[in-house]
Amino acid sequence: MKLSVKEVVVFAMLGSIMYTSKVIMEFLPNVHLLGMFTMTFTLVYRKKALYPIYTYILLNGIFAGFATWWIPYLYIWTVLWGLTMLLPKQMNPKIKPLVYMVVCACHGFLFGTLYAPAQALLFGLSFKGMIAWIIAGLPWDVVHGISNFFCGMLIVPLSKLLIKLENASIIQN
Repeated sequence: MKLSVKEVVVFAMLGSIMYTSKVIMEFLPNVHLLGMFTMTFTLVYRKKALYPIYTYILLNGIFAGFATWWIPYLYIWTVLWGLTMLLPKQMNPKIKPLVYMVVCACHGFLFGTLYAPAQALLFGLSFKGMIAWIIAGLPWDVVHGISNFFCGMLIVPLSKLLIKLENASIIQN
């Protein structure tokens, strides 16, 4: 996946936007635009969406510290990227927004469950301990899933905008 200079700049900017949006929304626990951005960038840039996603992850580590909480981020956002890659490219335009919103919401609802195996390995939790950790986080996962559902409403319009901007950029070059 060789990148042009333009792509390096665009992906750095998109990863920075992801990070900035997270920082701006930190006053609302588990409410953010990260799932929406992950899905949008994946729909538009496909495999190359990993560049802005991992730029975000790297920025998160740089500014918040490369501690144990950060390790699951190395795979959690890739799960959503992978699920989005598996969605059919040609989907009925009437159901497309709902499908994207549901997938985005599911990632939010399952965030603690996806996070738990790393926590168990890093802190020596038994299977029962891991399950207890998941259960304790369920209220936050509910907030996360519901907010991801509503933030997912932005996926289709933002995807269309990015595609339009990409096409305009190609014509100008």
